[in-house]
Amino acid sequence: MSALNPRQHEAVHYLDTPLLVLAGAGSGKTRVITEKIVHLVKNCSLEPRHITAVTFTNKAAREMRTRVGRMLKGETADELNISTFHTLGLKIIRQEIRSLGYKPGFTIFDDQDTENLLKELLRKDKIDDSLLAGLRWSISDWKNAMLNPEQALAQAENDLDGRAALLYAGYQRSLRAYNAVDFDDLILLPTLLFQEQPEVLDRWQNRIRYMLVDEYQDTNTSQYQLVTQLVGVRQALTVVGDDDQSIYAWRGARPENLVKLKDDFPRLKAIKLEQNYRSSGRILRAANQLIANNPHVFEKKLWSELGPGDPLRFIECKNEPHETETVVSEIMGRKLKGEVNFGECAILYRGNHQARAFETTLRRHQIPYFLSGGTSFFSRAEIKDVMAYLRLLANPSDDSAFLRIINTPRREIGHTTLEKIGQYATERNIGLLAACDELGLQQNLKGRPLERVREFAHWVGIFQRRAVSDHPVETVRQLLKDIEYEDWLYEKSSSDSVAEYRMENVNELVNWIENLHRGDFGSENLSGIINHLALQDILERQDEDEGGDRVHMMTLHAAKGLEFPHVFLVGMEEELLPHRSSIEEDNIEEERRLAYVGITRAQRSLTMTMASKRKRYGEVISCSPSRFIEELPQDDLKLEGGKHQLSEEEKQVRGTSHLASMRALLDG
Repeated sequence: MSALNPRQHEAVHYLDTPLLVLAGAGSGKTRVITEKIVHLVKNCSLEPRHITAVTFTNKAAREMRTRVGRMLKGETADELNISTFHTLGLKIIRQEIRSLGYKPGFTIFDDQDTENLLKELLRKDKIDDSLLAGLRWSISDWKNAMLNPEQALAQAENDLDGRAALLYAGYQRSLRAYNAVDFDDLILLPTLLFQEQPEVLDRWQNRIRYMLVDEYQDTNTSQYQLVTQLVGVRQALTVVGDDDQSIYAWRGARPENLVKLKDDFPRLKAIKLEQNYRSSGRILRAANQLIANNPHVFEKKLWSELGPGDPLRFIECKNEPHETETVVSEIMGRKLKGEVNFGECAILYRGNHQARAFETTLRRHQIPYFLSGGTSFFSRAEIKDVMAYLRLLANPSDDSAFLRIINTPRREIGHTTLEKIGQYATERNIGLLAACDELGLQQNLKGRPLERVREFAHWVGIFQRRAVSDHPVETVRQLLKDIEYEDWLYEKSSSDSVAEYRMENVNELVNWIENLHRGDFGSENLSGIINHLALQDILERQDEDEGGDRVHMMTLHAAKGLEFPHVFLVGMEEELLPHRSSIEEDNIEEERRLAYVGITRAQRSLTMTMASKRKRYGEVISCSPSRFIEELPQDDLKLEGGKHQLSEEEKQVRGTSHLASMRALLDG
């Protein structure tokens, strides 16, 4: 392992006063935290059990624990307290359960539990369910800001706020009655306990002799308060953060907590980590110039010893399909030339809705990809439904497919009927579909229920025969028409627009089958194509740990903390990045930080794209480049497409190069 640079070394060894480490993107902040923990144990004789380090994700906590464990070795590493904020809060609640007035064995409500309780309260008060999402956010915001229901009611500015505060009070009463806490309570309850019972706080301050906090810019009010309480008068504290990467205001994060530290800890020392070990010089120059447009309390400028690197590219595409084709063709071209592996490329975007068009194009070109966050294509309910139908046609013994579709749409085949089919199938050691057709089933099942399952089995048999003999796409389309799937989506979905979106996904699957039939699978019947699709589904589920040589796809929020050799930052348009809502609310600073995070994910190359026309809210609109493009150093930016078309000579050179790569691939 290379030696610490001078600033990192200073941050690791500084212990005289509270310390703020301003760690720029790619500057080695995790290493500073882990090395400091080891320094405290090995050189300062501090027992591991008296050290607490907190961060925001289980993944980050695991990584820190693994690194420190490797360096410390032995049993001492097991005593370390490295966790998320919420895990620390849960530990405090469990150990102080009596002081909090809860009974042992309390329940932690997940999102679904919370939603169900709020729905019940809304129904009880005869209030429309449409308020549910806003109410959940309001309660979470109030808890993160350490406001109880009475305080929330006192601050209400209108009738709606007042009703929400009253529902908050009812929600809290119900949680107490159920001996339950929700996710936000895991931080709120310890902070309130420490405020009200100083002797309990004193006990915890004696346990925690040194505290380290990662991603400090992402703390909310209650998390900030918890840290301040735990370090107490000892003030043995190191926090690591970067105000330029604060992108979670929408969930309560307060980057101003970095500033507040100076007031609450007058002896605070600040050390800047500005040397970047990730990106080339041009990428860092662009990031520095962009973020300089935001106000700063602590000025810093990233630099690197990795050389200038390639110019940044900005490609103006005609429309959204052209944008996806441009990016995917670029990745394919570089792969063919041997310049990149798929796993070195990342497509980053502002919103999950942008992913689908890229998924479609990647699949069409049979390029493997991993979708981080959001819902991958095969995980969507409507795709699972249709794939279950197709799987059963290809494999009549697929019982899980049978169970998914038997009542999708509804066929009035009840749970008791399915139980009886299952019992018979088990006795005969056959599949559920085969059991529906056997004469012996009438010993278990009679009357209309038996007629319904026989009708279903007969219908499946018809399509199994068609799957072998007829045109694949026509068979699928006829199947969807027979079950009236589109009508069922409109009946089941929360709105017509949701149903339309889901049906578009189904049509996309049908188009994929058509493309496969026209291409490499032209000689296959529907069963052969289904087996290929089922394999893609299995591989996608097996690869959920991000392994393998696959293009990474994710939102800018999900990309924070990650790095990729080649980044494609797509949708660089006004009203997309920066987002329309942020423009209307005059909150451009966080959007600029989001763009900064995207730029600083790139190690060797950064390509930004936009669509001159994009479909939004059901209509095609003209788009203009993001204001952030103008804020980048123009000398480092290569403009392409739109008014910046390649010359005929450049096109010829690029075409010749691409053909040569193709020939080399074929010859190889």
